[in-house]
Amino acid sequence: MSDRPRALDLFCCSGGATKGLQRAGFHVTGVDIKPQPRYCGDAFVQGDALRPPFDLSQFDFIWASPPCQAHTALRTMHNAREHADLIPATREMLRAAEVLYVIENVPGAPLERSIMLCGTMFGLGIEEAELRRHRHFETGPHYWSIPHAPCRHRKKTIGVYGGGHGVSLHRHAKGVPCFTAEQERRAMDMPWATVDGLSQAIPPAYAHAIGHAALQHLRAAA
Repeated sequence: MSDRPRALDLFCCSGGATKGLQRAGFHVTGVDIKPQPRYCGDAFVQGDALRPPFDLSQFDFIWASPPCQAHTALRTMHNAREHADLIPATREMLRAAEVLYVIENVPGAPLERSIMLCGTMFGLGIEEAELRRHRHFETGPHYWSIPHAPCRHRKKTIGVYGGGHGVSLHRHAKGVPCFTAEQERRAMDMPWATVDGLSQAIPPAYAHAIGHAALQHLRAAA
């Protein structure tokens, strides 16, 4: 067993958050309902993230990224009822565990005491376009601070969105710049991921910053 502090990444997908937590110094176990052959963490368990086969209190830090579709434009589509809001159940489970945690989701999601991070805070993107990818983060079981720089939009944006057969939807949108999968990987700093994997991820830089703040909080409380 690693002597690094232990983190659990729930709804991990291919591991954008996992990679950032590893860089911050955590040993990371990922859980996802689907197989994740490109998962980049230290251990992976396929299973229901709301019923993980672990004693959650044995982890030092828990990251959770419940599906965001209930809080995006997809909620207005004909199949919106298929996208359940899993944030309340996730929060209830994490609070019961009494472990330091973060819940991540998109703008408009019903998070509490959240902060917003943007790719421009970390200089993410490619030469001709910046990555914004705004995401919100709730900390618990009580509020703890996550230092972050201002959000500054200066260039055109490189978007990373899901689409059929691994093709980003924005590549077909009229008047929207076209970017390759390799450019998207560089912008997200996730060279191992598929396009669909990128579309469901956050850049590791976000989780690195949050993981560093979590470790500082843990050490101060020790």
